[in-house]
Amino acid sequence: MGAYEKVLKARNSNRPSGAFFVNRMITKFVEFHGDRRFSDDGAIVGGIGFLNDMPVTIIAMERGNDVNERIKRNFGCPSPEGYRKALRLMKQAEKFNRPVICIINSSGAYCGMGAEERGQGLAIAENLMEMMTLKTPIISVVTGEGGSGGALALSVADSIIMLENAVYSVISPEGCASILWKDSAKADEAAEALKLTANDLYNFDVADKVIEEENMSYDEICDNLKCEILAELSELKDMPIDELLEKRYQKYRNIGKL
Repeated sequence: MGAYEKVLKARNSNRPSGAFFVNRMITKFVEFHGDRRFSDDGAIVGGIGFLNDMPVTIIAMERGNDVNERIKRNFGCPSPEGYRKALRLMKQAEKFNRPVICIINSSGAYCGMGAEERGQGLAIAENLMEMMTLKTPIISVVTGEGGSGGALALSVADSIIMLENAVYSVISPEGCASILWKDSAKADEAAEALKLTANDLYNFDVADKVIEEENMSYDEICDNLKCEILAELSELKDMPIDELLEKRYQKYRNIGKL
């Protein structure tokens, strides 16, 4: 399967979004709302619950399942208040020593005028800075599209897991083709050049694990993902904080080395 075919699979409207993974993996989930500054952002679903018997904080990008819900959730493109809500929950998780799980599926942060006026770039930058030194384990999972800084704002983690048909890139193939060749029809060529598939990113040490999807239902994929997250957390939770932070730092220092 070519890279652009995987992009189309990642975008498929029938592909489950964040709430599916939250509801499938997390028991006794309690959702929290608002960034305590402006409003609540429906594109980010976040709260606390149990992964088996382990208390966790989970933050998920949600696109919605029908037209009305997609509009309400801004088609999964978070605004600054969404990222600030996510950061508020992460700091709370640090305080109570709960691991953080982030589910990523967005074409990118919302780029409307209101989002820019309320500090979209600053909100993303603050997340990047704070996550790098957050004193609790973080696992980020790319389940569909991982688009640009909008995805990166929830991706500074100790472990990054990708589903096999997920993609993660600084720009969409169409945007890249429009810039390089002034022709968005060359998106398939751009997708190959961007190296945005899960297997490409695993080879570049961006992704740490890839969850297979072939011949599996989404329920089975989610169960396998849950097992992988539990395995990762069992190791990370026992690690001294100084070692955890140093390992996280070195992970990002070494990404992309061949």
